[in-house]
Amino acid sequence: MDALTSPPLPPKAITMLAELGLTGRGALVACGAVRAFLLLKAAGLTATERLLFALEAAARGTHWNQLTDADRAQLKASLAEHPPVRLPPPAETRVRFMREARTLAGQAAENGEVPVGAVVVHRGEIVGRGFNQPIARHDPSAHAEMVALREAASSLGNYRLSGCDLYVTLEPCPMCAGAILHARLDRVLYGAADPKTGAAGSRVDLFGIKALNPHTAVFAGIEDEACAAQLSDFFRRRREEDKTA
Repeated sequence: MDALTSPPLPPKAITMLAELGLTGRGALVACGAVRAFLLLKAAGLTATERLLFALEAAARGTHWNQLTDADRAQLKASLAEHPPVRLPPPAETRVRFMREARTLAGQAAENGEVPVGAVVVHRGEIVGRGFNQPIARHDPSAHAEMVALREAASSLGNYRLSGCDLYVTLEPCPMCAGAILHARLDRVLYGAADPKTGAAGSRVDLFGIKALNPHTAVFAGIEDEACAAQLSDFFRRRREEDKTA
């Protein structure tokens, strides 16, 4: 893997890219210049368009002044259309809050509801909890995320939940994704993917549609095996019960 060099990149950018796991040209190419640029900004680096051009040049193995006007225009257009990029929370934080969500999913299963749980976190504290309750509440909107969002909004006294993260054991559906975008959460971190109705990339990606003015970055696969196991165990038991009924 070719090492990143200065020029075309500033030494500080090379150091920060390495901290983000982008230690060579191959990793930069896989990430893409635009996303790498946004990651550096999210990490606190003061970044101008010149750095964006330098990242593209580094990925190509050339110098930024060799980019054409068309190259630069395309990079700026891609930057304008790119969904939000933020850094994920530390690994131990991700695991801790997802396990809280899994506990809530277990409560849903005990009540005969599909086991999905969610928590909203603000400044390291849980301000909203929810688990699937559409059957118990006779409410088709009572998904885990919606219940947690309502509690968080009430706790904080604001329907705008910027500065908050949502942890949920299953990829949000379109309804929940719409509410999340409306609430302007910073990050959504989910466990198992939902190939049938997932709206964070599995079926559609509402978070990636610039026209919806997204403010939320998405991180997938948090404790995904454990979250998927809760779901598969629930449906397996239900099938067994149906056979003996």
